[in-house]
Amino acid sequence: MTLSPERVPGVEARAGKFPGPSLIPALNAIQARLGWLPREELEDLAREVRRPRYEIEGLISFYPHFRTTPPAKVQVSVCRDLSCWLRSSEDRIAELTASYGEDTDVELVEVSCLGRCDVAPAAAVNEHPAPASEVDTLVTSARGHGVGVASASQRGEPWPNDPYAAGTAVAERYRSLRALLAGELDADAVVATLKDSGLRGMGGAGFPTGQKWSLVAGAQPGTVKYAICNADESEPGTFKDRQILADQPHLVLEGLLLGMAVVGAEEGWVFIRHEYGPEEHVLREEIAALREAGVIGPDACGSGRRLELDVFVSPGGYILGEETALLECMEGHRGEPRNKPPFPGNYGLHGRPTLINSVETFADVPVILQRGADWWHEQGLGDSVGWKFFAVSGHVQHPGVYCVPMGTTVRELIDTAGGVLEGAAIEAVQPGGASSNFIGPDKLDLRLDFAALAEAGTMLGSGAVVVLAEGTDLLAASTNVLRFFRNESCGKCVPCRVGSTKAHTLLTGVLDSGAGLDEAGRARILQLEEAMRKTSICGLGQVALGPVVSVLGLAKGGAAAREQPKPGGAKDQPDR
Repeated sequence: MTLSPERVPGVEARAGKFPGPSLIPALNAIQARLGWLPREELEDLAREVRRPRYEIEGLISFYPHFRTTPPAKVQVSVCRDLSCWLRSSEDRIAELTASYGEDTDVELVEVSCLGRCDVAPAAAVNEHPAPASEVDTLVTSARGHGVGVASASQRGEPWPNDPYAAGTAVAERYRSLRALLAGELDADAVVATLKDSGLRGMGGAGFPTGQKWSLVAGAQPGTVKYAICNADESEPGTFKDRQILADQPHLVLEGLLLGMAVVGAEEGWVFIRHEYGPEEHVLREEIAALREAGVIGPDACGSGRRLELDVFVSPGGYILGEETALLECMEGHRGEPRNKPPFPGNYGLHGRPTLINSVETFADVPVILQRGADWWHEQGLGDSVGWKFFAVSGHVQHPGVYCVPMGTTVRELIDTAGGVLEGAAIEAVQPGGASSNFIGPDKLDLRLDFAALAEAGTMLGSGAVVVLAEGTDLLAASTNVLRFFRNESCGKCVPCRVGSTKAHTLLTGVLDSGAGLDEAGRARILQLEEAMRKTSICGLGQVALGPVVSVLGLAKGGAAAREQPKPGGAKDQPDR
């Protein structure tokens, strides 16, 4: 086997124990070609790039997408996390197990969130995403000729209340980028507009976007810099970024390119989870069109400036949404979070200043530059500013992505999604994804905004609203969330690795017994939560038990006696 440079695209030699480019794109390519990573291929790879086998094996053992055994002819993955669990995924998994459990052609696996919570219970057949109700049809098809990733042309229609007008061709888009590269728009003016608009990071932490761009622009003048769009959206209930990528890729890429031009970066990437195959194709189509039109390349828009874009496909793992774990992955290491400081804006990819923002954040930038900071302010309700995309799932009539003014109440958003199934009352809501604390029905008039939710002891988080109807077992629901965090812990720090396992073992024992959580068990959970929150390295461990403790508080009719964690999560660190 001969490795061409294209097998390992876009990442320069890294400083560290082993020189050379990241091997992850090459491993992705082998698995895409063969379905797994045979030993012979790995030996060829090690010889070709002159890297030790144990380094390669260390990568393979860390990332869940890589496999070292041949797959069955048909691979069926079914999600078991909260949004799908609320839509009876356990029953569907039992049905599929009864149908295919003894079938040697079919490999049935329970997996974590596939980012398709709008069609819960979600599944994938040979990595073709689909509702679990369509699995039998896809399995039949795969037995005959195989099922591939959905075509890039299979895009959803923009949601009805989308305030962002999309152009019809590359020539009519990227107007702010063209103006910036032509000198009609000043980089300082871009930063000033973003600061005036009040735009904050929409990945969860809410760090002011203009301030971040200014910090990276001013970091280490004259050095190489990079920019990355974090599209590794993999928290249960969260799928808004997937929809933006599918419907409005030009907004995301223009925002990324504007960020590159402002901070002085020549290379940028969209880091996307491997489950988003159709969206990856959409992005690659748009990037190819940009290159053909001369918008990117060695002479971007005829400006004499070099701007290059590429897509880096994640080899799996929720922890990679944490930006320093993402950087470790792109450098070819195991995706374990770094201690901070230094922050990526000063010391990022390959030790160079790196701008990292989320999909939604980048998509907002060109709209604000076209319509102005004042317009953005006017779109919010009350003291809130701008528009916000929310993924709504669980027990609602119409799960999906909704773009509403920031400051819309929880109740109003649920009503926009058609209300609760069968008109049932609401038992609880997770307003900001799996890492956010549950709120009760008495909090439905809370405004969906950073400050309002933080004051209520929860957070805006990843923009995922999961609705639980009356009668739902909240302890079982929160234990489902805890299982996700336990499984996704990178294992680097003891509090997260051990604490999440101990808590999950305790809670599953309680649920299996049906006896309920006694005072001793409650005290043990509170003790574990405090230890994990105060001593875990990254946000995953810091928030893993928060949802469980919030449920214990709801069960007592009030907030649990504990210090509320600061907003954050594995994907939502303060500098994101």
